[in-house]
Amino acid sequence: MSVWFGRGFLFNSSLLETLIFAAKVYTDFKPLSEDLASTLERLIPLSEEIESFQGKLDFAYGDLKELVDTLFRAREVVNTCIEGVSWFQKPILTREIQRIINDMLKFSQTKLQFLQFRTLDDGGLCKRIDGFSVPVYTDLCSVPLPDKDLLGFDYPLMELKKKLLDDSVGSLVVCAPPGVFKHIFYWVTSRTPNLRVMVQHLLLHNGFKDLTFTNDSQAANCLRKLLEELKGNGGILLVFDDVFAGAESLLKTFQINLQDYKILVTSQFEFASFGPTYHLKPLEHQDAKNLLIQLASPLPHHTNPYEFEDLLQKTLKRCNGLPLVIEVVGVSLKGRSLHLWKDQVESWSEGKTILERLQPSFNALEPHLKECFMDMGSFLEDQKIRAWVIIDLWVELYGTSSSSSIVYMKYLNDLASQNLLKLIPLRRSEQEDGFYNGLLVTQHDVLRELAIHQSRLESILETKRFKLEIIKNKFPELYLRLKQPINARLLSISTDDLFSSSWVEMDCPNVEALILNLSSSDYALPSFIAGMKKLKVLTITNHGVSLAKITNFSCLGSLPNLKRIRFEKASVTLLDLAQLRLDSLQKISFVMCSFGEVFYECVDIDISKALPSLQEIEIDYCYDLDEVPYWVSQVVSLKKLNVTNCYKLSRLPNDIDNLSKLEVLRLASCFNLCELPETTSELRNLRFLDVSDCTGLRKLPLEIGKLQKKLKKISMRKCWRCELPGSVVNLENLELI
Repeated sequence: MSVWFGRGFLFNSSLLETLIFAAKVYTDFKPLSEDLASTLERLIPLSEEIESFQGKLDFAYGDLKELVDTLFRAREVVNTCIEGVSWFQKPILTREIQRIINDMLKFSQTKLQFLQFRTLDDGGLCKRIDGFSVPVYTDLCSVPLPDKDLLGFDYPLMELKKKLLDDSVGSLVVCAPPGVFKHIFYWVTSRTPNLRVMVQHLLLHNGFKDLTFTNDSQAANCLRKLLEELKGNGGILLVFDDVFAGAESLLKTFQINLQDYKILVTSQFEFASFGPTYHLKPLEHQDAKNLLIQLASPLPHHTNPYEFEDLLQKTLKRCNGLPLVIEVVGVSLKGRSLHLWKDQVESWSEGKTILERLQPSFNALEPHLKECFMDMGSFLEDQKIRAWVIIDLWVELYGTSSSSSIVYMKYLNDLASQNLLKLIPLRRSEQEDGFYNGLLVTQHDVLRELAIHQSRLESILETKRFKLEIIKNKFPELYLRLKQPINARLLSISTDDLFSSSWVEMDCPNVEALILNLSSSDYALPSFIAGMKKLKVLTITNHGVSLAKITNFSCLGSLPNLKRIRFEKASVTLLDLAQLRLDSLQKISFVMCSFGEVFYECVDIDISKALPSLQEIEIDYCYDLDEVPYWVSQVVSLKKLNVTNCYKLSRLPNDIDNLSKLEVLRLASCFNLCELPETTSELRNLRFLDVSDCTGLRKLPLEIGKLQKKLKKISMRKCWRCELPGSVVNLENLELI
């Protein structure tokens, strides 16, 4: 029996044997080629078991996607070697072979055993993941590795492990001041934890389809069945991080009498009714001193060592051994003069709360960075935010007609350099040419509280930022009592998975940026958006498990200043937008969205008139997109077209040459894209072409040399088999390829 891969080739022992033979024959990469052959040989005895998974696992997107991708990469490398390798390709292929070997070892040593367990009978819990049209994320509850060495935690961790492994302990609460647990993640619990969503994530993480629960009782029953099924595969540890006071009832839902099942809770608060408490102490004095010196170096020049040691000790005393405070204070003092150290110490007083201890770091910011920092409180707690979301927001709130995204990326870097937020790159080289979609922004919840605290110092009617959180269709009393318009420029509205889009009218005449955070599968935009005549930016982010169907787009049709719209994890129809005639719209973004067949319907709409100002289209991680829609080539005002990580994408429209103003064409990581239309060579204003990681690309347009006047860069990383036409010699202004 053989199993077809989505890549278009069969998986069986003969495939492995062919790859092994080729790897052994080709000797230019010894000993790596021998290691590759040896690693492939390990899969031979397992091939029958893998074949037996047919019908039980998803080869295209779910369980075996990692193996499919790795073998596909191996085949591509072997074929490239057979066809001949030039001198400049050799170091690139060497690194790729090493990565393939590591990935195969990881699969054969760990993942396969788990899949063997996963293919057992389901026992009526729910259906396994199969045939999803979009990928299923099965890494939702993993604990990430620390991003740096942890000082002073060796002994507490040893003590904690001893308590947790005690057979008599089923639940354990680790209690400490805020800022201690930021490197421990399994489930970061918000102020309003949602049991239904938590169980859905546990289902997906363990390879099951998510179920929709109408109430918490259904979710609790499913949780018990899930844990009972998983217990046969070894002990279970659930870690809930940063649990807020009042969460006892939620925690008790997870307290189920099962063997080898334990729960670890980290919190600023004790939960005496839930389990024993382990109090994690602040850092010991020497560890705190070492951390402060590490973060504040280079230290200021000082002629009197006793004077500086006194300042150091006073600073440590104010930080009280709290790692988060030490980090923020240490970075703020990095490379500063001695008198600034003195000013910092003198600005503090005894007995302050952690927010008050962090206040000097906020006070030291430039006025524009203070505004940007306070904006961060408008996003959800523990949210990983794409850098583009924040940059688009700031460009419209604080920018001028000449403002560049590079300026606001610098603002993010400035805040990160003060340890007031963190920047996490998803991949390398993603910030080139002002493209920041591969960069995530996170913020510790205490720093987020500091941002919110600063905004609360303004009266509710005068505040520049207004946050509204709606739980189970219940609007906050404070909002319902308002009788006057809200004057905020930035409005953030969050709803849970039970929200039925039953909106209460709002009068927000000055809102320029609207952030909508939703979790339900159906979501109607609030009609009162139509009254936001100053609205420039609309960001719609779905935090639920499944895609959200967005409706009521008509409320956007009367917004004369709307310039940027962003959808994340939504099911939308671009025809809805096209029919609205958004005259000012400059950028539209779709991340992890689904368009369906409606996306390709031919409707008699003049896109150039419906979207006359559109300059940038961004489509990222939209997995069901197999071709760029026909209407894109009609947006004659377009300057940037970014279609990235769309694995099914196979072709671009032939009349793409209509985009005479196009300057950037980015098609990175579209594996199924084999060629570009020949009309691409007519894009006379194109200055940057990015086809990096398009491993299926075989050739560039024959007449690409026609772009000699403007084309300065072609990014072709990992395009192993792509042929360069002879006309590339005509690209006289090409600076990098």
